[in-house]
Amino acid sequence: MPATLNNLLFFFSQNRTFSYFTVLVALALITFLFSWLTEPRKLINGVFFTFFIAALAAWFTFLVYATNLPSFRKAYLAVGVALVGAVAAIVFFSWVLLLWNSYVVLKHESHTLPNLLTLILAIGMLAVWIFIFLTHINRSTPAWVQLLLDIVPSLAVYLAAIMYNFLINLLLYQIVPRHYKADYLIVLGAGLINGDKVSNLLAARINRAIQFAVHQVEKGRKMPKIIMSGGQGPNETTSEAAAMAKYAEKRGLDPSLILLEDQSRNTEQNMEFSRLIAIEDFGSDDFNATFFTSNYHLFRAAIYAKEAGLEANGVGSYTRPYYLPNAILREFAGIFVKYRTRHFTVMALIIAVYIVLAICSAVGVI
Repeated sequence: MPATLNNLLFFFSQNRTFSYFTVLVALALITFLFSWLTEPRKLINGVFFTFFIAALAAWFTFLVYATNLPSFRKAYLAVGVALVGAVAAIVFFSWVLLLWNSYVVLKHESHTLPNLLTLILAIGMLAVWIFIFLTHINRSTPAWVQLLLDIVPSLAVYLAAIMYNFLINLLLYQIVPRHYKADYLIVLGAGLINGDKVSNLLAARINRAIQFAVHQVEKGRKMPKIIMSGGQGPNETTSEAAAMAKYAEKRGLDPSLILLEDQSRNTEQNMEFSRLIAIEDFGSDDFNATFFTSNYHLFRAAIYAKEAGLEANGVGSYTRPYYLPNAILREFAGIFVKYRTRHFTVMALIIAVYIVLAICSAVGVI
């Protein structure tokens, strides 16, 4: 072991380029941590994290092969082969996993459009794979035609990239450090069963908020007030907020600690109206808040909280694993639509570049 350490130290002292690379990796880590810890509700955090991981992987690869240590190389190859194999399997057979998941969802849930998203995505992915295969198997296809055909896989790659970035941010947001010093806990509503009963999904959110409040008291801090946020839907006989309050009272929560926000119709209004209620109750906007929703909805809800001027991070409640893929796809669709101008602009530029290249190829410029 001392010999290995001496070899590493000698390598660093003799290889100035690698030392600079090490500084670059450290800066990438610092940049990511600073951005994420300062404001975990930014989509750019996923980009910073990915750059750090890529830089770290390149740094470690260079280290393994430059130092030429047999034990390092064997471990690196074993881990590398396992990771590459796993990623390749997921990429090439993800449509199979999605088909299986859609079968499980449709077996346990209603056959509504939101519950068909994994099935739709699986069919779409399979169609793209078949399209790529068919358009590249014929070697006699003119170059300009091939360029036009390549628009489809290029757009698919772009969509996959932004979905990947969304997933990274969603995962990172699950582990945002929690500070048990909230004045208000905001529980986001969901649909009621039979118009007046709290569903299991909504109950999980309320239970998580109560658990958080109890834990905060155990840390020697004051009991926060809980804002139940949710209006009355067209098929509901009471507001979601009222049903949530009733459920919480049955769980032993003091009614004096419950505030109702019963006018909201969506997550954006949940945040806006709950903030106003907290300001009115607190006397100013100088309060600390934490919101509660299902784990898959956490990141998108956080973005709405930020836009509403609510300085609050969220805590996610448990969701049945088989339901997560559909739910996450809905969240991604919501994020995509929210930033649709940006995404459609990029997609239009991709299409325009390929069209220009195809024209140039057709007239013999390239």
